[in-house]
Amino acid sequence: MNDSSYYVPSAAMVIVLLLKGRAVLRAWRDPLLRSVYALLLLSVLVFLFAAPPTISWVNRVTGVPNISAPLVYCLLSAFSASCLVLIINWRGGPPESTRRASRRWIAGYAVVIVATAALFALGDAPEQRLRDFDTHYANTPYIREMIVLYLVALTVANIAMNMMCWPWALQVHGWLRVGLLVIVAGFFCNIAFAAAKMTAVIARWNGENLDYLSTYVAPAMAAAAEVVTAAGFCIPLAFQRVGDVWSTWSTYRRLSPLWRELAPLSDHGDRAVRIAWWSPAELQVTQRESDIHDGMLSLYPYFDPTVRTRAYEAAVTAGSPPEVARAEADAAMVTAALRARAADPEGRVINEATATENDASTAAAEGPRDLVAMSHALRKSPVVAAVREGTVAFQ
Repeated sequence: MNDSSYYVPSAAMVIVLLLKGRAVLRAWRDPLLRSVYALLLLSVLVFLFAAPPTISWVNRVTGVPNISAPLVYCLLSAFSASCLVLIINWRGGPPESTRRASRRWIAGYAVVIVATAALFALGDAPEQRLRDFDTHYANTPYIREMIVLYLVALTVANIAMNMMCWPWALQVHGWLRVGLLVIVAGFFCNIAFAAAKMTAVIARWNGENLDYLSTYVAPAMAAAAEVVTAAGFCIPLAFQRVGDVWSTWSTYRRLSPLWRELAPLSDHGDRAVRIAWWSPAELQVTQRESDIHDGMLSLYPYFDPTVRTRAYEAAVTAGSPPEVARAEADAAMVTAALRARAADPEGRVINEATATENDASTAAAEGPRDLVAMSHALRKSPVVAAVREGTVAFQ
């Protein structure tokens, strides 16, 4: 990796952080959301402070040669802990058990961070090394132990993550499974990073030189691991949101047949607030449902419970399940009411107040799923088609 390559994944994570920032502020008490944000923030810091230009700058500003090494190791340990805490909270379980497990991992890696700082302070690393610190000081007392400590801590976290994610991935489906499998792949890259580093260090202990594993191979594996792991955590959350939006727009589209029939009956001109075409999908669906209910309100005087009852019986006889037959009966009653209203241009039924509210009004008061079923029946049901064409009379 060249110097600028370290900043590319860091910049990508900053964009994700900015996109997620508002959601975190709105729900800061949610431990899962906090864990996601902490993981992304630590990903940014790891790549930022592991970049050779940043290493040189930190060493120069602090006046301590190689102070960047323990700083990066501590960030990696904190990142490992944040991944474990995120998976624990994501997987769920009894709240007390989840909190206890999270605290144990946090405490364990806090000890690793303190020990890393202490070992660096006890050691002697006077010559600045921007790329090959691990192998250059592989035989230096205390610095050697510090290097081994962070590599072991990283490996333990990676193995623990895979042990938690793999069985869980086999139990779930959809985007959650995809995300977990991507996380497993990311942590295998992290294991490869630690293995490459450790192999190069052990080679130095034995008087051999495999520094290229630590200097070139390991950073590439670390970059892949960080990006893939972060993507694995984001995939289920992102695609769940996409799926929710798709489902909402699908509901909006499926309401179209019923809305087109009833929208002319609702008074759109008197709306206090007009919904723009770029408004959120949820707001568009709400407005469409409101239009449908307004239209049905104007049809109440023309609703005939006999039509609904006989249409239901006809739908059941034709083989429709009860819930589908109910939607067909409601749609048939709406269709008959539309015909009756069209045949009463002077509004005599309304003016004479001969109609009474009946059970049909409940069809308009039910939730969006019932309206969607009615809309589908309005377009597809042969019972509704017969009422519309006047070939069968249910009155």
